[in-house]
Amino acid sequence: MIGRLFTVLFLSTTLLLAGCQSMATRATSSMAANISAAVLDQQDTGIVRDGGPAYLIAIDGMIQGDPESTTLLLAGARLYAAYASAFVSEPKRLQHLTDRARVYGERALCIQRASLCHPRDLPFDAFERALAETDEDDVPALFGSASAWATWIQANSGDWNAIADIPKVQGMMERIVALDSAYESGTAHLYLGVLYTLRPESMGGKPERGRRHFEASIELSGGRNLTAKVLFARQYARLVFDRALHDRLLEEVVASDPDAAGFTLGNVLAQEEAITLLAEADEYF
Repeated sequence: MIGRLFTVLFLSTTLLLAGCQSMATRATSSMAANISAAVLDQQDTGIVRDGGPAYLIAIDGMIQGDPESTTLLLAGARLYAAYASAFVSEPKRLQHLTDRARVYGERALCIQRASLCHPRDLPFDAFERALAETDEDDVPALFGSASAWATWIQANSGDWNAIADIPKVQGMMERIVALDSAYESGTAHLYLGVLYTLRPESMGGKPERGRRHFEASIELSGGRNLTAKVLFARQYARLVFDRALHDRLLEEVVASDPDAAGFTLGNVLAQEEAITLLAEADEYF
């Protein structure tokens, strides 16, 4: 459902410090933020793949030392989800890592907004009421939890109980857009673009709504996030068989400089994907 290119989406949210924190907590939070920034600006994906397990062990240790820190829990959710989606293919291991990501995200959301504790278990009407009560202060926890949850759904795509969670993830992303449309350069729009183009219109999908979200994401990132263009091409242009749009978007990605603060790693992965999609285009269209 949500592919390897979403690696950066779990890391790109700024790790904000909230409230009064001890010097030790600030130090570990700063370390987590620095790790995320270093990963995001790395052009060598092999370094990230080989070094990833050490990051995961480090963030586990930080969380054990301060289990109520939403900052650290969200960092853990992003790091686990990112590493799993980008570099793990063995099904059981993928499920284990994404489950850790989802649990960390849920714990952060529960601390931030108690009415949204254990969101998978909430009846949908109760979930919607709790979601409607959220405000701008809740956006980082909403995004961190929803994005990790989406990766867990991908890893468990053969389980209909997991697939049934998609409307809740979609609702969380819609709420983020309503509260802060430009949050992290419009990343929530990118998720919604994918979610609305999972199926053709004849089967309940909403491709034109998805297109608007893809376009918003590209605009809000100033065109720096090449992942947005690749997913726009793969999810929307292929779904509606728009070859001209498909090739234009991917050719723009290939021709772009991938070096952009906060997006470099994702842009390198996006260019690799763009080359593959262009090579397959004649067979697809």
